[in-house]
Amino acid sequence: MMSCHRQSGVALLTALLVVALATAAAVAMTTRQQLDMRRIGNLLHSEQAWAYVLGAESWARVVLARDAKDNKVDNLSEDWATQVPASLVEGGSVIGRVIDLQGRFNVNSLVVNGKVDVPAVNRYKRLLLTLGLDVALADTLVDWLDTDIDPVNLNGAEDQFYLLRQPPYRAANRLMADISELRLVKGYDEKVMGKLLGGDSGTPFVTALPEPTVINVNTASAEVLTTLANGLSLKDGESIIEARGDSGFEKLADLLQLPVMAGRQVDQQALSVQSHWFLLLGEANVGQGRVKLASLIQRVSQRTRVIRRQRDFFDPVQAPVVQTN
Repeated sequence: MMSCHRQSGVALLTALLVVALATAAAVAMTTRQQLDMRRIGNLLHSEQAWAYVLGAESWARVVLARDAKDNKVDNLSEDWATQVPASLVEGGSVIGRVIDLQGRFNVNSLVVNGKVDVPAVNRYKRLLLTLGLDVALADTLVDWLDTDIDPVNLNGAEDQFYLLRQPPYRAANRLMADISELRLVKGYDEKVMGKLLGGDSGTPFVTALPEPTVINVNTASAEVLTTLANGLSLKDGESIIEARGDSGFEKLADLLQLPVMAGRQVDQQALSVQSHWFLLLGEANVGQGRVKLASLIQRVSQRTRVIRRQRDFFDPVQAPVVQTN
């Protein structure tokens, strides 16, 4: 009788153990299934968000191409420059804005065909002075961009300097692929980068385009406008912005006739009232999926093409709000 009770107890324990294992396996399978479903859902949301942000890119290209057909002047009152509100789409929202990159100083203009462009270097030094930075930063940047391996002067830096860094590397001796590359150049520390990339304003003053470019005086900031001639102050740049108004200058002669430009030597070949390089910043949110996109767009002969797409960038997708007193 005792043996029978003992066998019944072992069978009961075995059954309970089997039930416990089955329950644990079922819970694990259910949890795994839920995680897989959530992961698949997130992937689908991300793919949907990517499709929406590419739609914003297509919108930007259409607007820019249409603008080129309508007029030969680019200013900040045009459709492409208007900050549109977020658009509601199925399951989320999408927002984007277009920036004229020729309203910034293109650091790749400092060297043309491997040779230093002295007037461009002088303009860049004026920008550095306006931002309260050392003008010697122009020399180290020229050495990074030019094709030779000899420092331009005692302030310059070539391989001899960079090979002593930890880890060591060489000067690029070519145009920059992205403005973030500035961090590798001698003297461009966090403080310098912060000022060049906008600081409190949130709007960068420099860019790196695939080729040397002119400055669009209709979209340039007051800081960039101080580079047009010697002796221009930030206040002078602000007065130029006030004079151009929302519609900008129809031609460069309108700028040169301003009282603030009287008697100043201006390199008109480096200026324009039209642009060919733009940046589309877009962001789409669908469910748990979030996608950000920066598309470099070139506009030539009323046509546009995307030169580069990237996920990480400095500029905010929504235009920063200017604080006024």
